Amino acid sequence: CVHANQMREAAESSEPKYKCPFCRHPAPKTQEQAKMIMMKRVAASDPVAMCQMGSVRFNDGDYDTAFEYWTKATGLGDVGAHFNLSL
Repeated sequence: CVHANQMREAAESSEPKYKCPFCRHPAPKTQEQAKMIMMKRVAASDPVAMCQMGSVRFNDGDYDTAFEYWTKATGLGDVGAHFNLSL
């Protein structure tokens, strides 16, 4: 049970409360750390990270790179990227 695990971890340590539910690493404290983690996930061919990176690039005005990230994420089965390509 996720809740029981969180309660046990909170009682055992004084580490940060917010952790990734999958890898149990602490949440990033700065934007640079968050960007580094996202790029690591993109390099590992994580379709959700590719979709998110496509959205970041799109919001920055880099439409060609956004299209590339969304196309790769769609090929890996991400429905959100497929939706973004349809707009």
